[in-house]
Amino acid sequence: MSSPAPQRPSRAFAFLPLAIAALSAVLAAQLVGRDPRLFLVLLAFTALLFVPALVGRRRMRRLLMSGDVERVIGRWEGSIERIPHPETMAPLLHATAYASYGWIEAGRRALERAVKGPAWDAAFEQRLFVETLLDTFEGDRAAAMRKAEVLEALPMPAGGLLARRRIALLRRGLAALARAFAHASRSEDEALLTKAASASPLVHWAMRYAAAVVAVDHGRPRDVPALLAGAPPWPEESAFSTYHHELLDHAGA
Repeated sequence: MSSPAPQRPSRAFAFLPLAIAALSAVLAAQLVGRDPRLFLVLLAFTALLFVPALVGRRRMRRLLMSGDVERVIGRWEGSIERIPHPETMAPLLHATAYASYGWIEAGRRALERAVKGPAWDAAFEQRLFVETLLDTFEGDRAAAMRKAEVLEALPMPAGGLLARRRIALLRRGLAALARAFAHASRSEDEALLTKAASASPLVHWAMRYAAAVVAVDHGRPRDVPALLAGAPPWPEESAFSTYHHELLDHAGA
């Protein structure tokens, strides 16, 4: 099964947001230069534009970091209903949430509910992401590493430079996670896992547990408590509950 070939955006469209931002900054500077009193007006206008979005992002980040998968899915429901092919994408997004928080059985059940159609084929990258996590936590480490390698080699989707860099980082982080749980980590994997954990709150804890495994394998079990500090109390349905206690036991030993 192959992934649809991404369409490359033209350079003009890729740099359009930067051009608009630069032009806005120049116009604002000219206005303030003519009348300094306009600075406070422009500052208030900027706050009205950006502060609500920033507050919303902080709230979503806190929710994703909480590990409460049911609340995360509940928060997504309104958006999921509006996306094309919800009969495929809704179960797939549920599976993504469950897999990211270590809920193996629930993640597999969600994948099974997804209708196999055009959207299923188009979501090849998303499915690889989910299946790599589930294979890792189920203990099929060889399959997880194979899928992570396929994911890392896929063409980059269309998008802005920052989005493409973030996708590349998450792909590399997922490969590092699969290697960590297979006890086959590389020298750069610890830094990769740390960066990936910071880049995506959804997989933050998955990456942190992988980093803790790397620390134990490299003879630094005393690093484990710091890596797992602030972790939520995981329910028994999550594989993270077992990992948490086992890794802290290594740190204590």
